[in-house]
Parts: sequence; C-alpha cells; structure tokens
Amino acid sequence: MYRLFPFVHCLLPVLLMFSSFSVNADGLNEKIASQVQTVKDGVVTWRRDIHANPELSNREFRTSALVAEHLQSLGIEVQTGVAHTGVIGVLRGGKPGPVVALRADMDGLPVVEKTGLPYASTVLGEYQGKDVGVMHACGHDNHVAILMGAAQVLASVRDELPGTVKFIFQPAEEGPPKGENGGAKMMIAEGALQNPDVDAIIGLHISQGDEVGRASYRPLGFMASAQRFDVEITGSQTHGARPWAGVDPIVVGAQIVNGLQTIVSRQIDITQHPVVVTVGQFEAGVRNNIVPETATLSGTIRTFDPTVRAQVHEKIQRVVTQVAQSQGATATVEIDPGVPVTFNDAALTAQLAPTLKDVYGQAQVSQPVLITGAEDFSFFQEQIPGFFFFIGGRPADVPVEKAIPNHSPFFYVDEGALPLGVHAMSRLAVDYLRSDAG
Repeated sequence: MYRLFPFVHCLLPVLLMFSSFSVNADGLNEKIASQVQTVKDGVVTWRRDIHANPELSNREFRTSALVAEHLQSLGIEVQTGVAHTGVIGVLRGGKPGPVVALRADMDGLPVVEKTGLPYASTVLGEYQGKDVGVMHACGHDNHVAILMGAAQVLASVRDELPGTVKFIFQPAEEGPPKGENGGAKMMIAEGALQNPDVDAIIGLHISQGDEVGRASYRPLGFMASAQRFDVEITGSQTHGARPWAGVDPIVVGAQIVNGLQTIVSRQIDITQHPVVVTVGQFEAGVRNNIVPETATLSGTIRTFDPTVRAQVHEKIQRVVTQVAQSQGATATVEIDPGVPVTFNDAALTAQLAPTLKDVYGQAQVSQPVLITGAEDFSFFQEQIPGFFFFIGGRPADVPVEKAIPNHSPFFYVDEGALPLGVHAMSRLAVDYLRSDAG
C-alpha cells in the first residue's frame, strides 16, 4: 500500500477533474430538461401558427420572418435571405469549442389539407402555373417549431456552452420550383456552413412511422437518393374518331408507364438493391374527341447505390425512347441531378446515439429498415459529418397499420412529440460540443 501512495496521490487531481466534469454535465442536463418544460407551450403555439400559414418552397417569407424575430429576441446573431428565404442563427457559447449546426426545413407542399384540425390550412398558392392548396403535409412546421424551441433552450445556457451552435432554417427541402435554385445545396453555396465553419450537423424528421415517444436512426445509408424525371412525347394530332390518321401520344405514354415498371420488377436484383420508379404525373389533351399532339410524364427515382442509380437512368432513357419509336412517336427524357443518399457518419452516429437513447429511453430508440423517402439534408452530409434521425408522431392509440404517411392530405402528428424533439436537439448539440471539446 505504501508503494501505491505516490501513484494514487498523482491520480487524485485527475479523478477530481472527471468527477467535477460529471457533476457539471449532470447539472447542465438538468437545466436543459427544465428549460424544455418552460418552452413547450410556446413550441406548440408556433407549430400551430406555422401549420395554419404554410408556404411553398422558396416562398417561406412569413415563416422566415417569424424565425428571425424569435432568434433576434434571444440575442442570437441572425442572417436572413440565405438561399432566398433561409435564416441562420449563431449562438456563441461562453467557452471555446467546436461548432455544431442544427437544421430544420420550412416549406410546405401543394396539398389541400383534409385533417379537419381547428388550425388546418386554408391557404391557396400557385405551383408550376396552377392554383393549389398549401399544407404542411410533411411535418416541416413541427421541425421549425422544435428548432425555435431548442434555440431558446440553448440560449438560456449559453454561458455554459463549450463552443458555438449554428441554427439553420432551410427553405425548399421539397425541391425548388422548376427553373429555380434553392434548398440545402444553395444554402451551402451561399456559405451556410462557414463563418464560423461548422464541424458537424444534426437534423430530424417527424412521421407516423413510429408512435410518439419513440425515435429511430440508422448508421451509414439511411434514406434514398432521389431524382426527378420528365418525359415529353410527341405524336400527331388527329380526330378521336380516326386515330389511325395520327399517332396517339396518350397510348404511347401509357405503354411507357408500363415499360418503366419492368425496370424494378424485371431488370434489377431487388434482393440486393432497393429501387423505386414512380410516375406521379401524366398530362395530355384538352378535349374528349381529339387525339392530342403531345403528352408529358413526370416521376421520381429512388436508389441507394450510385452504380445502380446510373443503370436505372440508362434503362429509363432506353424504355422511353424505344417505346415511343416503336409506335411512330418521338420522346425525350430529362433526369435532374436530384439529391444523394442521406448518409449518417459512422463515428458521429456512434457518438450521438447514446444521447438520443438517454432522452427517449433505451427501449424507445430503434434502427429501422432503409427508407425510400429522400432528404436534401444529404447535401450537408456530403460536406461535413451529419447525423439525421426520426421522431415518432403517431398517437399511441393509432395502430401502425393505420399510420398516415407524410405528404397525405390527412397527415397530422401528436404534439406530445414536440418537447421530446426540443430536448433531443438541445442535448445532441450540447453533448457534441462537450465530447469534442473534452
């Protein structure tokens, strides 16, 4: 024992330092949990206000003004007008350390709401030259309100933060209108990850895939890459009573739709590579008894592997052009670059997953199967390590087989998910700063 004394004597200051760090960490965690309770009513109020006043991609003027005013009231440095309507807030902690970004998307969808909620949207807008209803059918209203709440929580403990938190409120996650730039890619181009340079980024998404009180994440590839394709078919106009006198682009289009389905069902090994090819638009004609000259199709492609993605693109080109040629028509197809796979950095995921489990409970956090939905959060992840996770919004009394998908006019969430989202985003930011600074 005598011989061990010098070693123990030297080790004692180190042990006391770690003990002090643990006490301080626990104290900060308690403050964050307490502040979450303080802001939760405000978060619900913001969410309902944003839900009742949705705005389409690159048109989030009211939402961005609400966000900017809130951040400024907290003494956070604010930059507006990034990628048209994006807002960036910078909260500098009282201690030196790294920079972590928290991101929320702000845009709604061209969907007529049918939820019947007291704060349901009745907003009308214009999308691709058409008058449409506008709805937060993907839950972005929740994301904005959660990040506004997290900003308030973290601002209340700024003196104890070992680093900087950057809040990124992003427009046009659903994709900018055709012919416009926008979204995460444009925010990056305009410096969203610079001044100060961001070391890691965290984002979330709400859905009814899980019930309220649960969360999920997946290391590495998580959500699919996505590209839009547009097909223009040119035939020959004629009277509907004499179709043999022309070339019917509607029939050609129908055969192209059927041909595209065989790419997934017959030309890709889907046991190894999940793929989706969906046609979501088919437009042609102005009158019942006229065979029109043209028809247009638009759709989406979802893949998880770059090589398979290239193969699918080539097969779409072949099906479209050769089916049209076989019927005496011509057709062209354009495929946009789209968004890459949402890819959670392995080291960052291993670092932050325990925090998510601490907030939600070990048994309430799971790793789901691959998700064929897409997220332009993936552009941020191409630049720096990123961690993206889902939070459950399905009411506990709704069985999973009756879960309402995002983008449905009936989509809604249990607002009990909101304070948990605030807590998770706040703790993930703080724990990243602490672990990296330590």
